[in-house]
Amino acid sequence: MKIWRNGCVIDAVGAIDAMDRGVLLGDGVFETIAFVDRAPLRFDKHIERLKRGAAVLGIPVTVNHADILEAISLVARGEDIAEGSVRLTLLRGNGPRGVLPPEKPVPTLIVSVLPGTVGIHEPVKAITATVTCRNEQSPLSSIKSTNYLDAILARREAAQAGADDAILLNTKGYVSEASAANVFCRFGDELVTPPLDDGALPGVMRQCVLDREPCVERSLWASELLKADEIFLTSSLSIRAVIQLDGAIIGPGVPGPLATRLAEYPRCAH
Repeated sequence: MKIWRNGCVIDAVGAIDAMDRGVLLGDGVFETIAFVDRAPLRFDKHIERLKRGAAVLGIPVTVNHADILEAISLVARGEDIAEGSVRLTLLRGNGPRGVLPPEKPVPTLIVSVLPGTVGIHEPVKAITATVTCRNEQSPLSSIKSTNYLDAILARREAAQAGADDAILLNTKGYVSEASAANVFCRFGDELVTPPLDDGALPGVMRQCVLDREPCVERSLWASELLKADEIFLTSSLSIRAVIQLDGAIIGPGVPGPLATRLAEYPRCAH
């Protein structure tokens, strides 16, 4: 497998310096972008979020949009990929031993493209995570940090329970998000999603839904989810219906009409 790293297409194996702070400390940010018909979708929105996350961490972004687009094209053509996902990974680079980052970092930017199907995924059986929670008071809740350990713990808990994903609560007990997706619920005619202040990541697909559908952003208790007519999870690659939560059937136990109608959103360039 080939990737692009700081201007060169190279083999993925051995591509990252073992002393990069991204490896040692999870010091970086990333984006996952839908790739359909050999083109990255919602590219500008993803780059804007990457830059916001990098600014929070103090990592400079020195590569322009055109160069990143060219890198995606080079890797996709080399791997003969027409559909799947693009991963942009920005790491701080090497630095002295310890936690304090260098004053003038030399970042590592990696572009990879993986084959896959965008927008078509099976419905989800989920649990409410108990092993960890989202810290809505941390600035890291608003960025896609390469440190995804809370999500990993939650996803492991789900797998051990025979479920597909986990819903994470925040420190106050409100619903925040899933392990790698935002949460939406429909109660009758009302569509609801947790506000960013409750630790929800500002997802690109989340914003696409908010821009196109009447929706209320408000805090949700975990117990409220069980009363929903529909629950679905949004990410740049898919919109997945949750048909079971903590063993209880949600709605009719099949993908609801709203989740079904929105399922093509990830494939649209909006």
